[in-house]
Amino acid sequence: MAFDTACIAFDADDTLWHNERVFKLTQEQFAELLAPHVQAPDLDAQLLAAERRNIGQYGFGVKGFVLSMIETALEVTQNRVPGSVIGDLIAAGQEMLAHPTDLLPHAEEAVRVARERGPVLLITKGDLLDQERKLAQSGLGDLFDGVEIVSDKTASVYARIFDAFGGADRGMMIGNSMKSDVRPMIDAGGFGVFVPHDLAWDLEHADAPEDHPRYATLPDLGALPDFLRLRD
Repeated sequence: MAFDTACIAFDADDTLWHNERVFKLTQEQFAELLAPHVQAPDLDAQLLAAERRNIGQYGFGVKGFVLSMIETALEVTQNRVPGSVIGDLIAAGQEMLAHPTDLLPHAEEAVRVARERGPVLLITKGDLLDQERKLAQSGLGDLFDGVEIVSDKTASVYARIFDAFGGADRGMMIGNSMKSDVRPMIDAGGFGVFVPHDLAWDLEHADAPEDHPRYATLPDLGALPDFLRLRD
């Protein structure tokens, strides 16, 4: 369908640059560190449960992930995990926070194409300092007319952000999370465009609104220019 889009926004992590693969690598290191101290075949599930419990307190990002790893390590070892392992987990978190920002294919081109239509925003959640660091390293910072680092992505958050750019009903959100980028944007009255990533955090899964007229899915950001042209 054709639409009059006043503003286009992009998610950051795993939409414009890689993120989840760093978490997956650290989670593998977590399992290796605990292996000599406990047999926990459901370690990943226990860590995920801790992350789910802690989101409300720690928010999204590396720091909350590290605290959840430490909490899980204490739980599965009945508080017998060596202090050296805790130290290694903290060091792993510090490495995550220093990891280079690697752009996904077509990221810069997609943002530049979106700019040809009007204002472009970056809307991401996570730790403020870490997201600011990644944006600075990405080289994309000057391409955005606004950057919003929020504690969570909800319909009301999108409505507030897009209100300054013609309203959510004339806005488009592009991202790799059905739960955070697509569904709440559609609930706010806007367009949600899903661009899947090979890796997805389990807590970001949600059903696709397949039949909704304001929903679309693209194989990657390289398809965005044609997608926008076809809907003019």
